[in-house]
Amino acid sequence: MNAAAPFAAPLGRTLIAGVGNIFLGDDGFGVEAVRRLGEHPLPEGVEVVDAGVRGIHLAYQMLDGYHTVLLVDATARGTEPGTLHLLDATDPAATRPRDTALDGHHMTPDAVLALLDTLSAGTGGRRPRRVMVLGCEPADLAEGIGLSRPVEAAVDEAVRMIRQLVGVDPDVPAAATEEPAEDPAAEAADEPAPAVAGPHPTERNTTPC
Repeated sequence: MNAAAPFAAPLGRTLIAGVGNIFLGDDGFGVEAVRRLGEHPLPEGVEVVDAGVRGIHLAYQMLDGYHTVLLVDATARGTEPGTLHLLDATDPAATRPRDTALDGHHMTPDAVLALLDTLSAGTGGRRPRRVMVLGCEPADLAEGIGLSRPVEAAVDEAVRMIRQLVGVDPDVPAAATEEPAEDPAAEAADEPAPAVAGPHPTERNTTPC
């Protein structure tokens, strides 16, 4: 996956899918992000789904005539936990595996994307014109329910980014959407805003979805 090019508001149907396993700590980032995203109004034509670990189901759904698909997931890239990465996964990468194991509980996003061409040939479905991944650097992927503090702090930032990407308040910086704290003590106690990673030539997500 490559660092994302500038993202214009989608021109057609858009699917936003949260992927990950909520029983593996920070791997539940994508699921929690789309849950909170669902609490906000979104433009017509934007669909939000909790794909969880259903990788094969997600691959089939991505062939249902969407112009843009945005996958939200925990993405390990060696940066600070809680760092957000926006990546472009539109073009099939030559390094993706040709033979994809059909195990919906252990498929990485790369495996889901690699499966699209095979499924589209068999079903006649159309691959999305653009596929993006919004990833968050995990801190802890051990068994257990609940996000680590830095990843939890990144969820609301991710929701703001997604809303901007689909054309909701596109001119308002994400960090400016919260009211400033009036109490200095409360302000000092706030979690630091998660960083957003800059360009990176390539990336492969090894977090199971």
